[in-house]
Amino acid sequence: MVKFYESNFDYNYPFPAVTLAYFLRYPNPYSTHVLSTDVIDRRFDSETQRLTTTRLHLKRSKLPPAILKLLPRSLLGASAAGDSQAYILEKSIVDVKEGWMETESRNLEWTGVLSVIEKQVYRRPADLINSNIGGRALVNKGLLEDAHNERTDVTTYVTLQSRLGEKIWKRRTKNGGSSPTSSSSDDEAPAKVGFFKSWTASSMQRSIELIGLRRAEGSQPKAKEGMTIVLERLRQGGLTCVLDGMRRDREAAFGPQSPFKRAFGGRSENELNIRED
Repeated sequence: MVKFYESNFDYNYPFPAVTLAYFLRYPNPYSTHVLSTDVIDRRFDSETQRLTTTRLHLKRSKLPPAILKLLPRSLLGASAAGDSQAYILEKSIVDVKEGWMETESRNLEWTGVLSVIEKQVYRRPADLINSNIGGRALVNKGLLEDAHNERTDVTTYVTLQSRLGEKIWKRRTKNGGSSPTSSSSDDEAPAKVGFFKSWTASSMQRSIELIGLRRAEGSQPKAKEGMTIVLERLRQGGLTCVLDGMRRDREAAFGPQSPFKRAFGGRSENELNIRED
């Protein structure tokens, strides 16, 4: 069972500005759940003029109460209040010459419960590909002031798939059983005997996918608002304004007197974020 979500919208900003804002979007007032971002690979192909980047985001979240009712907290690694952390792998390809960017983000944890893959396509409209404004560098103050008529089209695809119970069901079938409710010694079984007593694998999967789908739909407006704030900062004062805003957002999220420490490694925020000098 797979649930699929698609949306289309646009930013009223030139494509180069949108791609720059994408890489500078954390932190912003709508992303206080993002604890850290690290670039783990970046390559530029001089022949295709394409930039490929792989980043790792650490995010904290509060699991939906409905999920907590369905699954034991020990399986999800959540606290008693439902708080949890997860790593998100993000890959992106930017082609400034042709005017498009493709991104893909996916969760690295809880994939046995729910896999969430978000793909986005950013594209300069065909009638603006040869625009002189569209090809400018957009990092200096005031350079976006004459670009109000430009836009960047965005299409978002989110695929959600729950595999909960699949291995149990396959093992039962292989052993001649007809139901995933019987006992198992499978180390990856999400609970003890009886957890699936009143649930079939398919009904559990559908329930989790529907919960994930509603959450994905609800997160898209906030993600767009966060990007818009970064884009407006670019328009108002270029990179200096964006970096100042990032500093303020970090202080608002983690406190000016308590430098943020990663959940692993204990490094300070100065070692984690973009150099500002």
